Amino acid sequence: MSHLAPTIPPPRKLSRETRRAQVIEATIEVLAAQGYARTTLTDVARRAGISHGLVNFHFQTKEALLAETLGYLSDEYRQNWHAALAAAGPQPAQQLDALIRADFEPAICTPARLSAWLSFWGEAQSRPLYQAKCGENDRLYITKLEQVCTALLAEGRYPGDPILISRVLRVTSEGVWVDLISTRDPYSTTEALQTVHTAAMAFFPRHFGAEGLL
Repeated sequence: MSHLAPTIPPPRKLSRETRRAQVIEATIEVLAAQGYARTTLTDVARRAGISHGLVNFHFQTKEALLAETLGYLSDEYRQNWHAALAAAGPQPAQQLDALIRADFEPAICTPARLSAWLSFWGEAQSRPLYQAKCGENDRLYITKLEQVCTALLAEGRYPGDPILISRVLRVTSEGVWVDLISTRDPYSTTEALQTVHTAAMAFFPRHFGAEGLL
C-alpha cells in the first residue's frame, strides 16, 4: 500500500497542458518516493489529487506517462543550462562556470528531481527510453561543454584533452547529484557546487578555485 499523502484536490477545469504538467510533477514525486518499478498510475493520481481515470485519459499507460516525464525533465534541464549560458559573460571561463552552476540551480537540484533522475538511470528497462528521450539533449550538452573546455584550454594555454576534461567535469557533477540523495551524511548544495568547482580548478587553476571563478 502506498504511503504517499494526497495533495489538495485541484480545480477541475484546467487546460490540457496545465493538467499534463500537474500529472508529470506528481509523477516526479512518486518516482522519488517509490522508484521506477513501483510507480503506478493510481499512486500518481492520488498524489495529484485527481481521479485515476483522468490520469489514464491524458497518458493511457504507465509507460507513456514515464516517457513524458523523462522528456519533461530532459527538456527542463536543457532549458536551464541554455538560460545559464545566455546570462553568462562571453569568456570561456564564465561560460564553464555558468554550466557548472546550472546543475545546482534550486529549480533543478531538488531532492525529488534528483531521485527521479536516479530512478531512470538505475533501471535497466528504462535505458532504451532514456536514449530516446534524452540522447539528443545529452549530445547537445556534451558538445557545448567540450567547446567551452577547448576554448578555455587555448586561452589559458593549459595542457589536456578537452574531451576527457569535459567528461570528468560532467561525471563529477552527475556523481555529486547521486551523492546528494544517497549519502548517509548529506551535505549542502553549496558544498556540492564546491566539489565540482574543485574539479574545474584541477584543470584550470588560474581561472577556478573551490568557490568558483577567480
